[in-house]
Amino acid sequence: MLGAPLLLLTLAAPPDLRLVGLVVARVPERCVAVLRSGGKTRVASPGEGVFGGRLISVGARGASLEFEGERVEVALATAPIVSAAAPVPPPGEPAPVPDLPPPAVAMDRREVDRRLSQEIPRILAETTAVPVMENGRVTGLALTRIPEGSLLTDAGLRPGDIVTQINDTVIDGLPTLIGLWPRLQGARELRAVVLRNGVPLALNVSLK
Repeated sequence: MLGAPLLLLTLAAPPDLRLVGLVVARVPERCVAVLRSGGKTRVASPGEGVFGGRLISVGARGASLEFEGERVEVALATAPIVSAAAPVPPPGEPAPVPDLPPPAVAMDRREVDRRLSQEIPRILAETTAVPVMENGRVTGLALTRIPEGSLLTDAGLRPGDIVTQINDTVIDGLPTLIGLWPRLQGARELRAVVLRNGVPLALNVSLK
């Protein structure tokens, strides 16, 4: 009698299962995978159940899950953008007016740490970043979706921005962005260069 309920806990892998984001930490238990299926997004760590299966491990390029005793590998969804050039408006429509450089933002470090502890699950679940390809190589990450009212928008980021540099490091892929995280925790200033409608903008956040 116990076999049937236990069997229901682990189902076959959903056919539309996608890995849309991940965070790789030195400690495997602190790694995070952001998975999407059936229009829903789930954030899970190794050992946790997700979409009827169980997350086994998270690596730099993908995640491993178990469904009905079978191991399933899910690669990070890329959906590369063809070019980082400014969009060309349809005939008869005016070209977009470039934004003025935003002013520098000052934030209290303790407040940032407090908000991060609360907002990280939401940021991971609601942020979509896809690589931008230029001449066959990644030249930045396009933020096609970011949570409104989060630290990301308070820092000046907008949906559609293409992040090309952070603190003078060229963002040539998600592993580079994730690898920056330990080095940024002690920084007093965060500097990002983004392309907005094809125009480079500098975003500056000072931490006090």
